[in-house]
Amino acid sequence: MSDTTDTTIPFRLFHLSVLRTERLSPSLLRVTFGGHGPDGLTGFASGGRDQSLSLFLPQPGQEEPVLPPETDPDWFTSYRALPEGTRAVMRSYTARAHRTDPDELDIDFALHPDGGPACRWAEQAAPGHRVAVLGPAVADNAGVRFRPADDTDHVLIWADETALPAASAALEELPSDLPVRAWITVQHPDDAVELRAPAGAEITYLVRDENAPAPVDAIAAAEIPATGTPYVWIAGEASCVRALRRHFVNDRGHDRRRITFTGYWRQGLTEDGLRENPSEYEIS
Repeated sequence: MSDTTDTTIPFRLFHLSVLRTERLSPSLLRVTFGGHGPDGLTGFASGGRDQSLSLFLPQPGQEEPVLPPETDPDWFTSYRALPEGTRAVMRSYTARAHRTDPDELDIDFALHPDGGPACRWAEQAAPGHRVAVLGPAVADNAGVRFRPADDTDHVLIWADETALPAASAALEELPSDLPVRAWITVQHPDDAVELRAPAGAEITYLVRDENAPAPVDAIAAAEIPATGTPYVWIAGEASCVRALRRHFVNDRGHDRRRITFTGYWRQGLTEDGLRENPSEYEIS
């Protein structure tokens, strides 16, 4: 990272600390951050919707994440070169909400009994705990993937709990009269949180613990308009995303160019494993 004050750089580091936490449901925890230091969140420019960012967490026993200097010209290489047990834990998350008066950033965490380091950190998060975020410095950036075309006449969404924050934020920004069908897979019945969405949106929660049908089976059984100009957004566990994309393209004949699909995680593989084996997340 070179000059991090240059607002033309799409992403830069922001140093934050926890302000408060809120349990939204059995499996969802919201952590609200404020700026740490003189700059804080100044210059953070979330594009909304499914805006992604990289969250850097301290290792156990550290007070703040260990990172290379921001002026390092080959920052990521230097980050990866730090000792594995020392360098900050990096995970991808969604900027669930960003407010400027005062400056606050919400990140929602999906909690699992066998969760990884980010899950464990979130469960112990308390005011004053410090993190860093590689986040957007310009609103129109590559971390926003939810982009319906102007002629979209209905939207179809599938997300699991890891993509629920992104789906929630995207729903809030859709036109109030745009027809929407959404299916959300969650761990627990009480994870079926109320969402702000366009009037008349049909939102179906699929609860794993209730032996709900697989997402592709639930969506295959649904009556969905066969005409028009739909936009499809699918995000969550990679193999499920793959199956759903094939269903919309092969079984329903949707234009693949109007489908946004993102594997947020892969069953049996950590995010570190993703970076070492990116082909494991390829969706075709």
